[in-house]
Amino acid sequence: MDKTAFFEKIRSATDTFKEAAKTPLPEWDKLELSSHQQPAKEQSDQLWKAFQERFKAVSGETVEGLPALAHFLKEANATHGYVAPKLAATVGPALKEEAIEYEIEFQGTRVDDYAFGITRAAGIIAETGSVVLKESSTASRLAALAPWIHLTIVDAETRRYATLYEATTDLGDDPYVVFATGPSKTADVEGILIEGVHGPGRQVCCRV
Repeated sequence: MDKTAFFEKIRSATDTFKEAAKTPLPEWDKLELSSHQQPAKEQSDQLWKAFQERFKAVSGETVEGLPALAHFLKEANATHGYVAPKLAATVGPALKEEAIEYEIEFQGTRVDDYAFGITRAAGIIAETGSVVLKESSTASRLAALAPWIHLTIVDAETRRYATLYEATTDLGDDPYVVFATGPSKTADVEGILIEGVHGPGRQVCCRV
């Protein structure tokens, strides 16, 4: 069968569905299903602890405070990388204490020069141990996904979600949203799991 005949069969088979009505959405009040208000501090701490547990289960790593972040990079021998411009004033002094150099503009032509990338997390999801990255809070998606070590800052601006549903109903109008659940992973047909093939090999969250 040639290509034209093949696609003609597909068209004729799907023509019968052209007049079919779309399935209506359920009649629910979305405001009753979830709230996107930031949780109280006690609940925020509980969500962070639940996130830590699940993040660790998917090979993610967490640190507390900027000195710990800088020490982590020093121990990893990651002495040059990228910091999102809006975070430079906050993160920069701690990095300088450990003699760690950074740039605030990510050059795609020099991608191998960056051992780490530091960006702000738009949100964290306790249920799945996922970090939410959005264009509105992640200055450079390439800087977040290309270096071997990606560190996300969890601060007062970071949303805390209890469930994946809450996060997916609070996407906003960003042109892209990334849910990062630990380091990138892939497996071949023999079931051998390899981390860091098409993204960060180490995914780290730092609460400040």
